[in-house]
Amino acid sequence: MSYRAPSTVAPSTVEILPHDALRVGDVTITFQRTLRIPDDGRRYPLPPGLGRFPIRPVEACGERAPAAMREKGGVIIPMYQREAMWLQFSGPPRALKVGVGKVCAITGGPWQSGLSAHPQGYVVTGTQPWLDGIATGTGTIRQFVAMPLGMGYTVEGQLTGEERHGGLQLEAFAPKPGRLLPPAPGERACAVSFGAAAPMPPCAPRAAAMGLAAGGRMTQSIYPDPHGIDTWDPEARARCFVHIVASEAWRELTGEEPPATPITAKTYAQHGYPWFELDDAHQPALPGSEKLASVKSIAEKDTATFGAPLSDESPVPTFPVKLLRRLGFVRDGQW
Repeated sequence: MSYRAPSTVAPSTVEILPHDALRVGDVTITFQRTLRIPDDGRRYPLPPGLGRFPIRPVEACGERAPAAMREKGGVIIPMYQREAMWLQFSGPPRALKVGVGKVCAITGGPWQSGLSAHPQGYVVTGTQPWLDGIATGTGTIRQFVAMPLGMGYTVEGQLTGEERHGGLQLEAFAPKPGRLLPPAPGERACAVSFGAAAPMPPCAPRAAAMGLAAGGRMTQSIYPDPHGIDTWDPEARARCFVHIVASEAWRELTGEEPPATPITAKTYAQHGYPWFELDDAHQPALPGSEKLASVKSIAEKDTATFGAPLSDESPVPTFPVKLLRRLGFVRDGQW
């Protein structure tokens, strides 16, 4: 299942690969289902991937898709309200912009064409193996969590005052010819099997179009570009709009059943499954965005509106497993 993004510059190929992976240019991206960490003031380690969100092209939905979705093109994925996600990247080094409702997930600025270095408004795949949320401080992100548009919870709604776009925006830039060699990919383990999923907590009515809001705090660094912005060719780019729809709307759009409801952090902790820490203390990190740090989390918005969070934010124990960063290539000798 593949399609070509509406772009006149090369390389502009966007393709859905087997096993629910999205290739944007030369970058392969998977959208990982995960547990939503508690928003309790603590900074949690990295949760594992619990399977991939399914991906379908908007074109395959035909007239069932709203006109605004068909105009933007791209792909759709289903998420439950208050469900969390992280992005995994593989492939050769590329400069990759990530937007949430056309707000840069790294700087908090508006989505703009091209790349910016001051502040750096992109990640570099091969250096950045994954992204779990918006960059709010040095070594700290707030988790990507889905919320319906129109309620004012999303990053887009809080920073722009309106919720028009939703979803995720991805744009990958290739290097100028002869600049880079591909590194070995990074790994983050662990699809975990569970029995029956815990029910979702009661919450506000669902809507078809979803955006990304700020969840709990997590330990994750956004690394500076080790190659420099001049490495990247501004004309060699590919982009894709990732629409997020409520799981009920997924059934109407695709005719397929949505994934099972997500597991809760408390249930995960009761099983004693591991969390992850990346051994990157020696690695420089970007300072995060003051704009994004000002975004209220879902629990904070709940409390301001209803007087208390509408979901369980109780602390849970964690059992971190240390992940080593790739240390470098090994030279062969005479033997």
